[in-house]
Amino acid sequence: MHKKLTITLDERVYRGLHTLVGRRRISQFIEGLVRPHVIGKDLEMAYREMARDEAREAEALEWSEATVGDVADETR
Repeated sequence: MHKKLTITLDERVYRGLHTLVGRRRISQFIEGLVRPHVIGKDLEMAYREMARDEAREAEALEWSEATVGDVADETR
């Protein structure tokens, strides 16, 4: 869901935004700049970054494979 926000900018800043990103894209541009400061990293993006870390992934796989044996030995 989107919310409408009215902000006040210096006229030169507005003209610069209009010139740089275009009239219909100012909101998206500002949201892209502000989002990391108020929401933090997107969870999906964080998972992708972790998956690219091959050493971490290898260590995680080794750990998970080792715990499978532990579960198989438990009594029910």
